[in-house]
Amino acid sequence: MRRGFRLAFRPGHHRRRRSLGHRRFLVHPVTRCQICSDTAPVRIGVRGHPARGRSGGGFLCGLLAALIVLLAGAESVRAQVYTYVDENGITVFTDRKPDTSRYRVRNLGCFGTCRTGVDWEQTPLFNGSFQAEIEAASEVFGVDPALVRAVVHAESWFQPDAVSHAGAQGLMQLMPATARRFGVVNPFDPVDNITGGVAYLAWLLEEFDQDLTRVLAAYNAGENAVRRHEGVPPFAETREYVRRVEILLRRYRR
Repeated sequence: MRRGFRLAFRPGHHRRRRSLGHRRFLVHPVTRCQICSDTAPVRIGVRGHPARGRSGGGFLCGLLAALIVLLAGAESVRAQVYTYVDENGITVFTDRKPDTSRYRVRNLGCFGTCRTGVDWEQTPLFNGSFQAEIEAASEVFGVDPALVRAVVHAESWFQPDAVSHAGAQGLMQLMPATARRFGVVNPFDPVDNITGGVAYLAWLLEEFDQDLTRVLAAYNAGENAVRRHEGVPPFAETREYVRRVEILLRRYRR
């Protein structure tokens, strides 16, 4: 069995400008890889050996990417991560279901964007999922709700707790920087995530003159990549992403 990690941190003394304070991470081997998302600066240590670097501000994308590498040789690129606070006040992230009933679950791994072998013309649709949230955000920002539904389907398979290998989070798989840019406080809250994601789509539609192909490419690869290549970047993942969202959009519009 592939060895992974049990990740835990203990809150330290509060600093004046950071309400969550400095935290020290300890990493212990268990069965597979775990991950967290946090907004405070941290110090990372492996089995008691603290690292010198710090990660401050925003979610722990670097830590996420580093730990995901450990899944590369596993039987599956998906994992469930449990997080809870133990009797010593230490927050723990693990792939083993804890004995306590007070825990939260995060799904980690591959969702919509990296799936292969899916027939996007035939795969079941999620016509009723998060209908109120999608319609409300679509009305506010003037975005086709079918487009929102197609993006959510392609990005997260409608799983609100999804976390990708790159650190994208929630239903619309927002990267932490994008989430902050559009005012998302909790990327795992469906209303917050969808509102931020639809706001981003509305911004992209205006930025690229309603050119849907470029909008979708920018959502996947970033607007700077689309500007740099003056169109869809020559990335296989991005081109496949545009193709599948366009298929899903056509189907959701029926």
